Amino acid sequence: MINRETIDKIMDTARIEEVVGDFVHLKKRGTSLIGNCPFHGEKTPSFHVSVTKGIYKCFGCGKGGDSVRFIMEHEKYSYPEALKFLAQKYNIEVEETVETVQDLEAQNAKESLYIVSQFAATFFEDQLWNNSEGKAIGLSYFKERGFREDIIKKFNLGYSPDVWDALTQDAVKNKHAEEYLEKTGLSIRNDKGKLYDRFRGRVMFPIHNFTGRVIGFGGRTLKTDKNVPKYVNSPESEIYHKSSVLYGLFHAKKAIRDLDNCYLVEGYADVLSVHQAYIENVVASSGTSLTIEQIRLIGRFTQNVTILYDGDAAGIKASLRGLDMILEEGLNVKVVSFPAGDDPDSYMHKVGAGEFKTYIEDNRQDFILYKANILLAEAGTDPIKRAGIIRDIVESIAKIPDNIKASVFIRECSSLLQIEERVLLSELNTMRASKFKKASAPQARASQYQDMPPADLLADDEPKVATAIASNDELQEQEIVRLLLAFGHELVSWDKIDNMYIGSFIMQNLTDVTFENALCKRIIDHYRTEIENGQLPTANQFIKSEDREIADLAITLSTSPYTLSENWYNKHNIYVRDETINLKATILGGLYHLKKRKVDRILLDLLKEIKTENDATNQEILMQRYAFIKNVEKEISRFLGSVIVK
Repeated sequence: MINRETIDKIMDTARIEEVVGDFVHLKKRGTSLIGNCPFHGEKTPSFHVSVTKGIYKCFGCGKGGDSVRFIMEHEKYSYPEALKFLAQKYNIEVEETVETVQDLEAQNAKESLYIVSQFAATFFEDQLWNNSEGKAIGLSYFKERGFREDIIKKFNLGYSPDVWDALTQDAVKNKHAEEYLEKTGLSIRNDKGKLYDRFRGRVMFPIHNFTGRVIGFGGRTLKTDKNVPKYVNSPESEIYHKSSVLYGLFHAKKAIRDLDNCYLVEGYADVLSVHQAYIENVVASSGTSLTIEQIRLIGRFTQNVTILYDGDAAGIKASLRGLDMILEEGLNVKVVSFPAGDDPDSYMHKVGAGEFKTYIEDNRQDFILYKANILLAEAGTDPIKRAGIIRDIVESIAKIPDNIKASVFIRECSSLLQIEERVLLSELNTMRASKFKKASAPQARASQYQDMPPADLLADDEPKVATAIASNDELQEQEIVRLLLAFGHELVSWDKIDNMYIGSFIMQNLTDVTFENALCKRIIDHYRTEIENGQLPTANQFIKSEDREIADLAITLSTSPYTLSENWYNKHNIYVRDETINLKATILGGLYHLKKRKVDRILLDLLKEIKTENDATNQEILMQRYAFIKNVEKEISRFLGSVIVK
């Protein structure tokens, strides 16, 4: 186990904006940093990072926490693994106490897959540079393809010997379990139970995850036998999900963020070639068709994608297919079309790095121009085909969620295709209406009954209805918790009260209040116990609580998706009061709103008792109590500025 001192050092050193910034492109908004959430697909950023509080919170999916929690959620690490990851990032030496066998097994099952994958990558790389077969076949191949040594080393390229079990034997010899060789797909077990290498006689392309760890491989054969597949990729495993991985992203993410653009290519060699042209913001779809997950991965770093696919028919079709998917995710798309028969790899080696870079910069086309030119060339003068193509292009525009962008493209399309803008707009609106109707139909059916009140609230029983409405005090109880977290450590500055913290003041005024929400009650009870023991709790204690429910609520209440625009004052000269300007009103307002809810419930319960009580004496006692509580309610309402109707 990692000792407490080391944990504290890691927590103190790790900066939330740096940790999250490695995975999400963050932009400043008000006092927060925002970006697209890495935990769910979204087109409008709802993921907020508070540098001052050291926490993140997504107001879309609800996930939140500190630096350690982020790494646990994102990388699917255990708590110790996340701490070690951050320790490595900040060069902190990890001191550990002795762990039990059970602890080690739980932590190391997944870690072993990473370890054996890294062992294989090192093995393949060593074979390429230091083995006679590797140098003669593998290294010669890469050099004949025109790749420089620095590029070969940068991407840890390697060679797998043309031997049945070279890697397997070496891995077992170095104490790696056969179980993990099988689980990563590096080795395959035959019918006789013997393990053999999956990648034999192939040049190897290690696939890295977001943080640079090896998670899988692509292997290219150098044989001309048509029965041998050209490429073999690692199978799905616990650490490798090909639909969620972009080849080269680890090396490209900084450049993508800095240049606010991502070049998207098709294969491993394309990535290497574009890097060799000194363009680093490039990724590939890892030998698979482009997926939504991969597009969203790009969207976390930039909203701008430039597709660099082959100039042949298959490459053009792939670019058009990917183009529509990217548009649907709200990203901006440009396309570079290479001369017929060339792809980024072949064209770079044909013209050289300098001319390749110039070609890309000079030949970027907007997707409308690209798609229209490609499809219209196919249609020729056939009016039926041209009509179909126009509809196809409008269909692509209909996928754009931003209405302003869509209208700009409609105007461009009108000019390019020589079709009246109103005709195209009409077609666009028809497509969108159809799509909306299709998407909303099942929801409409499902929600048909959701807005109906429960049967017991339909009864002609006013106190029962009112009780049900007034019984949910959760929001008011959460507001008290929020005030404790936000201002509990500040001193009371009203009514000549000296040397009292707001936290203690709030707790003193809650002695007559019982919290109904179980989670809020746990926080309040803990806060009260700490004060009774002479300690004033801080917000950080709850945010970093080992109780996940308490931590999640504390994070939610300590963050907000909204920031007040400076334009209210700068442009409109409208001053909006901050709640900290008058803390007395803020604190007492929270307390009195909660108490009013509690009092309203007492009044409703008393009214119910009065109506059902048959004994005149008891009814009189209840009426007197009702009158007393009603006066309390009037006092509270007077403070809150409410108008009592009855």
